[in-house]
Amino acid sequence: MKASHTPAPRPSSGHADHGRIVEEGQPCLDSLQLEHLEREFRTWAKDSKRADVTISRKRILLIFLLIRHTGAKLHEVLDLNPLADIDHDRLIVTFGKSIPEQVRSVPLAHPLALEIRDMFADEAFRNTAGQALGVDPAFVRRKFYERALACGFPKTLGSPEMIRKSRGVELMQSNMPLPAVQMYLGHSTPNLTSAFVSFSEDEIRAITSSFLQRESHRKTSARNSFFGKITGIRPADIQAEVELTTLDGQIISSVITLDSLHRLGLKTGRLATVEVKAPWVTLYKTEKEPLCTAENRIPGVITRIKRGRVNTEYVLRIGPDTELCVITTTDSLRRLELQERDSVWAVFGSYATILRVD
Repeated sequence: MKASHTPAPRPSSGHADHGRIVEEGQPCLDSLQLEHLEREFRTWAKDSKRADVTISRKRILLIFLLIRHTGAKLHEVLDLNPLADIDHDRLIVTFGKSIPEQVRSVPLAHPLALEIRDMFADEAFRNTAGQALGVDPAFVRRKFYERALACGFPKTLGSPEMIRKSRGVELMQSNMPLPAVQMYLGHSTPNLTSAFVSFSEDEIRAITSSFLQRESHRKTSARNSFFGKITGIRPADIQAEVELTTLDGQIISSVITLDSLHRLGLKTGRLATVEVKAPWVTLYKTEKEPLCTAENRIPGVITRIKRGRVNTEYVLRIGPDTELCVITTTDSLRRLELQERDSVWAVFGSYATILRVD
């Protein structure tokens, strides 16, 4: 396995099963593309030495995050009073207070609520954006288009409307029920039929909230946990090799039984996590990719070393938001003469992995 830079992925197509979220055949961003776009917004928001420009960009970032993670419409976000309309204790954001018949409340993932609270802890930002996010919609669209182009996407895929629709498809592909997605997006006539007739709106909202909290924890960059999308499945007679592409563009190989493949309902395009235990990873101190039979070979830089009498723990930076923990004997440390800031390769076999889905 070779680590590679994330290419500009082709947009996925909407499917008829997505109901009223997108029209059949209409392109939208998939989860990895949405994450790529979010990273671009975050990098851009911090990339200014002028305080006034930084505040302006943080406000655009906040608008993006609210659309990206609540499925809100642009006008709903621009009308929002963040200090009054976000309930950090109940993890709820309320849109449309200025128009009583359009008021709706949407669950908020805990990490996003904390991030918004931290933003408004900055007095300068609070004074600028505290009462309303009323930015010129044309200006917002222009900045959204620019960030999409910076990611290598067609600018139309970076529009607020497309991000909102992509969020809906993302949730459905992660198995959130259609009525919950429709209510989450504020559709006027949720499809409350079939098995959902016995669920009230409050119950569906509770289901949505629970789903969002699980989703936010799943996407955290836990050490030795690779989150991404299944991009390849090669079944054999007893086992199957599953390839997962991470948010950093790395391809991780995992071998599982055919029984597990069917039991987990795995298919290409599904989001999953591959985990590997720290003692199962071997380090090579070399600039070039090592010649070995292990399928997974990942370059990184040692950022921390915790020495013990018998074992030593290494922490490697292997991506912008990803660390890998490796545990070896302390004798290995002395033999390899490893130090912080050394470039190394982390190597582990596809049989040393655990693949899981939510």
